[in-house]
Amino acid sequence: MPISDPVADMLTRIRNAGKAGFNSVDIPGSKMKTNIAKVLKSEGYIKNYKFIKDRLQGILRVYLKYVDEGRTHVILGIDRMSKPSRRVYLKSKDIKPFLNGLGTVILSTSKGIMTDKDARKYNLGGEVICRLH
Repeated sequence: MPISDPVADMLTRIRNAGKAGFNSVDIPGSKMKTNIAKVLKSEGYIKNYKFIKDRLQGILRVYLKYVDEGRTHVILGIDRMSKPSRRVYLKSKDIKPFLNGLGTVILSTSKGIMTDKDARKYNLGGEVICRLH
């Protein structure tokens, strides 16, 4: 069955694997998902990621990060903002810090996928992909 929103599927897989206490999760790969994983790693939400080539579209393996040995996941919540049925766009002047800077917003801009901090720094607007806290 085809997935209508692959990014939402990726975020849901990460959220569910974190709640279940898995070390890693495999996601069907794409360039956009790899760029989102790159931002998640740079912000400290995941340990690492790896793109595994296969005969199909490839697999993105995401290694999850936990706060302690009690398996408390670093990501407390992931909210998908822009959906295929309703896209959410923000101008650069409208991008505000999420949770007073404690959370992160991931945007798709003309210069690639980046956080809200970088978008404000480069004065770029774009499509809001998700919010993390």
